[in-house]
Amino acid sequence: MKHSAAIILSAGLLAGAALAPVAAEKVGSAAFSGIVDHVSTENIKVTDPRSRQSVSFLLLPKFNKVFSSDGKTTYQMSAIKAGQYVKVYYDQKLLGARHADRILLLRQNNGVMGRQ
Repeated sequence: MKHSAAIILSAGLLAGAALAPVAAEKVGSAAFSGIVDHVSTENIKVTDPRSRQSVSFLLLPKFNKVFSSDGKTTYQMSAIKAGQYVKVYYDQKLLGARHADRILLLRQNNGVMGRQ
């Protein structure tokens, strides 16, 4: 019985050591900028107009980290509409799903200025 407990403990320590570099990564260190395609209480989908890459981010319940581009003004999630320019800071830890940590509204008028 003691032998099997030692094996399980060793396996747990090895698994923890393998995950340590992932846990050490700064939360919300990755960022993606673009135009909002879709926003709901559960997720937001943003498309980079240059590369045409679309990325979806999960939002935790009661997500409230929406700021102006200078970080001085906070907004409710309801302020974000399709067609706005945003920058989403996110992490991608739990099973590879992207979770938004904070969102910046990049233009003061929060509208699309024009497309090229």
